[in-house]
Formats: sequence, C-alpha cells, structure tokens
Amino acid sequence: MYDAQTMYVTCRCYDEAPASLWVVNELRRDTGGLRNNEHFGVLFDTYYDRRSGFAFYTNPLGARADYSIVDEGGSNTDWNPVWSTKAGRFEGGWTVEMAIPLKSLRFRAGKDEVWGIQIRRSIRHKNEWDYLTPVPRILAGPQALNKVSAGATLVGLDLPESGANLELKPYGIARSTSDNVRTPAVKNQMAYDAGGDIKYAVTPNLTADLTVNTDFAQVEVDEQQVNLTRFNLFFPEKRDFFLEGRGIFDFARGGLGATPTDQSDMPYLFYSRRIGLNGSRVIPISGGGRLTGKVGPWAVGLMDIQTKGDGAIGADATNFGVVRLKRDILKRSAIGLMATNRSVGATGTGTNGAFGVDGTFILSQALLVSTYWAQTQTTGKTGKNQSYQGLVDYADDTYGAHAERLTVGANFDPQVGFLRRSDFTRTFASARYSPRPTHIFPSIRKFTYTASEQYYETGSGSVDSRAFNASFNAEFQSSDVFALSYIFPYERLPVAFTPSGSSAAIPAGTYTFPSATVAYTWGAQRRIAGTLTLQAGEYYDGTIRSVSFGAGGGGFQPARISITQRLAMEPSVTYTEVTRPKGSFVTRLARTRVDYAFSPLMFLSGLFQYSSADRTVNSNIRYRWEYAPGSEVFLVYTDERDASPDTYTPAPAVRGIRNRAFVIKVNRLFRF
Repeated sequence: MYDAQTMYVTCRCYDEAPASLWVVNELRRDTGGLRNNEHFGVLFDTYYDRRSGFAFYTNPLGARADYSIVDEGGSNTDWNPVWSTKAGRFEGGWTVEMAIPLKSLRFRAGKDEVWGIQIRRSIRHKNEWDYLTPVPRILAGPQALNKVSAGATLVGLDLPESGANLELKPYGIARSTSDNVRTPAVKNQMAYDAGGDIKYAVTPNLTADLTVNTDFAQVEVDEQQVNLTRFNLFFPEKRDFFLEGRGIFDFARGGLGATPTDQSDMPYLFYSRRIGLNGSRVIPISGGGRLTGKVGPWAVGLMDIQTKGDGAIGADATNFGVVRLKRDILKRSAIGLMATNRSVGATGTGTNGAFGVDGTFILSQALLVSTYWAQTQTTGKTGKNQSYQGLVDYADDTYGAHAERLTVGANFDPQVGFLRRSDFTRTFASARYSPRPTHIFPSIRKFTYTASEQYYETGSGSVDSRAFNASFNAEFQSSDVFALSYIFPYERLPVAFTPSGSSAAIPAGTYTFPSATVAYTWGAQRRIAGTLTLQAGEYYDGTIRSVSFGAGGGGFQPARISITQRLAMEPSVTYTEVTRPKGSFVTRLARTRVDYAFSPLMFLSGLFQYSSADRTVNSNIRYRWEYAPGSEVFLVYTDERDASPDTYTPAPAVRGIRNRAFVIKVNRLFRF
C-alpha cells in the first residue's frame, strides 16, 4: 500500500510458541544482532534490475535496521534512510507496520512501474528463515535477502515525481581535548565548530553529496587487533560520509558475499581511510563532494575530497580524487574501471595515481568468474607497478570449488587504497563438500569438509610461502557449530620481523610451523552466544598456544551476553603465549562493548579495550538520540591510557592519560 509520499508495509506474524520463548533482545538501530531476533523484513528492487535494492527489517520491539545492496554483493548497513516502524502483539503472534517515505528511496516515476520485492521472516527460536520466493539453499539464513534476483515482482505501481529531493544537514560541535603525547602537551583545550552536508537528487537515481568542514567526532574508535604476521592490518571504515554508497566504489569485489572488511591479499584501489586519517590521528577535512548512482546500465561514482595540512603530525594539504564507472552486462554481470589520484604522495613528495579495469561474470546461480588489471603511477617508482587477478568460483549447496591467480608487483603502490603485501604471485585452490545427513543424524544440519592449498612466489620467482589447510565443520539444527582445522605452512622470511607484543625479532630464514585449531560457536539466538577457540602448534622458531572467546561466523557475529532486552555485552578476550628460544612473549587482548537501549531512537554504548601488545587501555562512550527523523544528538567521551608495567624498560614517555576528548555534536535534517 502507498500514497503520494509514503510506502506502507504491514504484516501479522503468527507463532504458536509463547512469547517467553521468542528471541527478542534488541532495540538498537542498525545492529547486526537484530537479524538474530525474531524479525520481519522487506527488500525493494526499485529499478527492477535484479541486482540492487533497499532492505528494511524490524523485530517485535520495533527496533529498526536497514541496508542497501549493490550487484548482489555485501550489504551496506551504514545506509541510514528516514523511515519509521511500529510493532504490537496479539494472542498467537505479533504485528508490524512500516512507513517508508518515497524520498528515502530512489526509483523511476510513472504509471505501471515494476519493482522487485522479497519478504523475509525469521522465527529465530526455531532457527527458521522463511522467504516469499525460493532462494538458493546455500544462502539459507540472513544472506539470502541479498539475492535480489530471486525476489518476486511487484507490478502496477503509479509512482509520483519525488520533487526536489534536497536534504540539508548542518551540525554544530563543541569539544574539550587533552593530549599529553604532543609537544607541547594540550590540556583541556576547548574548540567549537560547525559544518554540514548537502544531498541532492540530480536525477531519480543519481545523487550528489557535498560536505563542508567535515567532522567525525561521533564515530566509534577502532577495535584493537594483535598482529602476529609481517603484513599490514586492515581496519574497517566507520565514517558515515564514506560509508554511504560504498558498494559503487568496490573494485573487483563483486558478487554475493563480497565484503569491504576482509584481510585478503587482494589490493584495494580505493580505501577511504586514506582520507582524513594518518594512522589513528585525524587530519581535518576542508570539504568535498560525491556523485553516485546509475545512468541507464552505468553505475557512476565520483568523489573529490580536500584535506587540510597538519604540521604536528607531518601531514600536507592533499586532494583526493576517485572515479568509478561500471556497466551492467548480461543478466547479472558487470565490467568497470576505476581511477584514483592523490595530489601529494604518502611520502610527502610527488603524486600518486592508480587505474584499473575489472569484470565480474555471474554465469549461473553457482558459477562466478572475476578478473581485474590495475596499474599505479608513483613519483620515483618505475616498472613492476601492475597487479592482476583471475578467479573462478563454483558454490552450490553440496559442492564448492575455487581457483585463483593473483599478482602484485614490487612497485604497485595504490596510495588511495590498501595494500597488505607486495611483490608476489599467489596461486590458490580449494574444494568443499557439504552433505546434509539429517536422515542419519537428525540433530545435524550440515557437515562441511574443506581443503585448500596456496602458494606464494616473489617477483623474482623464488618461493615465498605455501600452506595447506584442511577443516571440518558440523552445523547443528540449533545453529551451533563445531569446527576443526589444521594448517601446514612454510614461510621464507627475507628479513627479520618483530611480532606485535614481542621484544625480539624473528630472524630471517625458512620456517615450517603446523598448527591445529578447535572451535565451538554457540548460536546467536542464545542468551550467551559466541565462539570459543583453542589453537596449538608451532610458530616460526617456537610454539604457540592461544585461547579466545569472541566473534564467530567469519568475524561478523559478535559474541553477545543478553542481560535484559535493553542491556547487552559483546565481550572478546584473546590470550596468546608464544615460546621461542629467544624472545618468548604473551599477548592479552580484551575488549567489551556494553549497550543500553532506552528506546529504538536512543541508546548508550561503551567500548572498553586493553592490549598488552600496545600497552594501552581505551575507552569510548557514545550516547545517541534521534530527536527527530534523521536528526541526532551525540555525546562522546574517548580516552587512551598508558598501561605499561613498571618493570617495562625502557620506561615509557607517558604515564596515565595519553589523550582524552569530550564532544557534544548536534545535527538537524531538513528535507525539501
């Protein structure tokens, strides 16, 4: 049902089980935990391209979650449109009503328009997922909503013009900052500022965004990681301006299940954290603009951002430019190109640019072929500046196979992107068998056997590393998972490196260090959910023992302790002990997120972290209140404390508080 301004969705969800058995414990906006509740969701493919869409879902408490989908790839949960929902209960079930303003969607106006539609209901206490139309069994669960091409067809829509579709979102901010690391130290320095964003629909499917004096003070801090490898760590983007529409800027990562938060060796041509951040230090952004959307079969992404200089951290004023074009071909395939430019190189001299072409070809429900070629231009670097890849992936419910070849040159340097390692060629192959033996083991939903082999060569042709991996998973009907894995790696260290938390380097040389891992994951519907992992084996010239409790499901299902419907904790603890002839060490990483929801529009969240490797304790406390549709108040407190032991030598330069900030930020959305 709809009128000239709003699309309405309503449903009665019947359930014979008493409400006391329902899994209902989320009130927060856009939390992944909501999909582990009893919930109802709808997806609209507003251009009926069978590739992209907008999803909305809610639970019996009226909590809201939403995301956008591009090319049936990973969902962008940071798309935050204005909409509302109400939920109620009746004897034998619950009801939901959604009101989605047409201004929050992108669509073609006219008579007899056709949309795609998919509806999902999760009966979580039964581990049951129901869809309006059939979806591939391998995607059974929450991922299937992203399979836009499997949706039904909604016909006969008479849709009005959306009008100017202009949004203004000014903000005001006040902050108090202390930084004892800087020279000279900063003590309770007050600052006030203002800025804002403008969003304008150039066409029904092409949106321009402008930002002035951008500030991201309300954004959560990064979750700390322990790095036991010799390669760079990837941290996800959390800033709203760069998150919205991010799927358009993905390069060579199309297809269902793609994610911008992996730790793979495939480079990123565009990694938005290169803009406005130098490590963990913020570089002020003067302003910038972005144009995203579709023009016929073409997906378009243009971005230009100007940052200010900051002499205190050695950052020069820099312009960042990104161009992304992608054309739909066949039913669900696409080819594209991307170009990036950085006016001042990361080293402070010259410029840096990158150019690439990519293609993703979905040949059937189970078969995907992907490829790319890219080249960078960096002042002072010539030759060996290319990267390319080809992969074939087959995945049905019972069988799977993957083959891949990836090359990254020694001088390939995408300085507006992310590069985990360089100067290598990687060959990878894997095979999977996933039977469903329910007739033999009624409590088992699926077994999964996987074997893989990967092989790395340097640019000169010598062996860099290789690894064989075998794993076994048993998924229970309850959604619990038991997992075993064994890895047998070989690695050649060309130079010594020092692992995070260690005081002694691992010498250059060749090493073989097998290890085994056992894990058990308690399903997300449980009051206490998470993954317990034990690892034991060799580690270069020593041994490793590790125990952890935290995220499961590939890192996307956080551990959770539901205390009440409003109060929950998301703990993560890792203890790792490495014994070596020289330089034994122990790392401890602990963090917990504590969330309290006053209502679906107001919540308090705290993130507390301790890392023995970094010898720091971090706190980040955020209060968010959506006082009007799309308008928010944020109160944020952040600090970092020195946690070095007194026995540590040399003595650290700073004791106690390293830095601290308190921020008040208010924004207001105006829609025309």
